[in-house]
Amino acid sequence: MNSDFTLAVHSLTYLALQHDRMSTSDAISESAGVHPVRIRKVLSLLKKHGFIKSREGTGGGFIFALDLSEVNLWDIYRITSEGALQPKCPESNKQCIVGKNMQHVLFTIFTGAEKHLGTFLKDYTIKEVVDLINQES
Repeated sequence: MNSDFTLAVHSLTYLALQHDRMSTSDAISESAGVHPVRIRKVLSLLKKHGFIKSREGTGGGFIFALDLSEVNLWDIYRITSEGALQPKCPESNKQCIVGKNMQHVLFTIFTGAEKHLGTFLKDYTIKEVVDLINQES
């Protein structure tokens, strides 16, 4: 899993908690503790997939575009990290039984793991993340 997933969940949760007003990428980046350019990259991806809307100019920023219970963590994972669990295998000895089969075997195992992760992540919506955040405060 890469940091874009974490930043996307962070951004959507931040926007969900600011549901009645626009939020700037600077405010979100300050909350996440990363450079605003990284947040803008993630926000651009979220906007492209319809999770958020934006408005430019004074009073502009970003706002959640969907109902919080419509967006689950698997949706976010798929646009930010899908395939991230695939093993990175070096070129191995094709004359060796292990070397010629390891990439395929690990790919099969990690593809299955990603499917299980998807099943688990589908059970968590942004609304539930917001609820968990509110419980912690």
